[in-house]
Amino acid sequence: AGPAAATDALAGRLAAARPGAFDVTTLPDAAAADRALRDREVYAAFVAGPEGITLHTAPAASPTVAALLTEAAAQLSAGRPVPVVQVVPADPDDPRGAGFAAGFLPLALTSMLAGALLTLLVAHRGARLLGLLGYAVLAGLVGAAVLHGWLGVLDGDLWREAGAIGLFALAAAGTVAGLGALLGNPGIGLGALLVFLVGNPLSAVSAAPELLPQPWGTVGQFLPVGAGGTLLRSTAFFDGAGATRSLAVLTGYAVVGLVLVLVGRFRSAEVAGPVADERRPAEITV
Repeated sequence: AGPAAATDALAGRLAAARPGAFDVTTLPDAAAADRALRDREVYAAFVAGPEGITLHTAPAASPTVAALLTEAAAQLSAGRPVPVVQVVPADPDDPRGAGFAAGFLPLALTSMLAGALLTLLVAHRGARLLGLLGYAVLAGLVGAAVLHGWLGVLDGDLWREAGAIGLFALAAAGTVAGLGALLGNPGIGLGALLVFLVGNPLSAVSAAPELLPQPWGTVGQFLPVGAGGTLLRSTAFFDGAGATRSLAVLTGYAVVGLVLVLVGRFRSAEVAGPVADERRPAEITV
C-alpha cells in the first residue's frame, strides 16, 4: 500500500526475493490496507511511506503467515528493523495459534464419532435426527465454553462462537451419519475419511490454506474441518468477515447429511417384533 511508484518497486522486490510465493494486491494507502486485513482479504500489507516500510499484519488469521511475512519484511529492508502493526492480533493467551488448532481437533474427532455411533446404535430415523441436533447444540455450548472461557483462545462473542462450533459439529456428524444411512458401514468409513482422515490434514487449521500444495489447500476449505476452522476464526476475531463461503459449505454438509439420515435405506431395523407362525398343524384323522 502507498504511492504507485513505491508499491510497484516493492512488488518487484517481493517477486524477486521469493518468486511465486506472494499474491500481491496494490492498495492506495494504509487505511485501505487495514480495511482489507479486517475483511480477511489479505494476510498482511507492506505499507510504503516517507520513512520506509511498515508491515501491517493480521496474526488472528494465521500466526504462521504473519511470522513468515515479518521475516520477508526484514529481508526486504536489508536487515534493518521493520515496524510491525498488528491490525487484528491473535488472542494474547494464544499468540502462536497452537491452542486454537489443538482445541479444534477434538471437535472434529468427537463429531466423527458421534455420527458413527448414532448410525450404529440408534434404530429410528427420527431419533437419529434428534440425536444429531442435540449433539450439535451440546458441542457448540461446550466447545465455546472450553475454547473461549477455559482455554481463552477465542476473542469474540461467546454465543456466535457457540453457533459456529455447533454448525460445524452438525455438518461433520451429519456427514458421517448421512453416508452411513445411505451406504451402511462403508458409508461410515467414507464419512470418517472426508471429515477426519483426509479433511483434517487438508484443513490448514494450524497454518493457512495457501501454505498447502495447491489445489489441496483449496480442496480442504470445501471439507467440513477446513470450513469449520475458517468459520470459527472469522467469527472469533473478524466479526464474521470472510465467513460466507465456509458458512455455505457447512450448511450444505449439514442439510445433505440430515436429508440422507431421513431417506437412507441403511438404518437399524425399525423393529417389528418376531413374526409368529400362525399356520395351524394339519389335523390327522385316525
